[in-house]
Amino acid sequence: MRVLLLIVGIIVATAGGVITYRTLYVEPKAAVVISDTGSIREIPNQGRLVGGALLFVGGSALALYAAVRRGTMKK
Repeated sequence: MRVLLLIVGIIVATAGGVITYRTLYVEPKAAVVISDTGSIREIPNQGRLVGGALLFVGGSALALYAAVRRGTMKK
């Protein structure tokens, strides 16, 4: 069971990392912000960015939880 959780956690973290990377660096920007001074800035899709980051953190936490040995406390 722990091995399965570890593998699933790694897969979810990898998918989240890929989504985040593609959102930031590969795919075209989702919106353009024009300020009062006339400067133009493009911003990525914030929903995909947050979703990918959450998948990455959640998958990493699951994999770490499955990989770390938890000892029983004996008195």
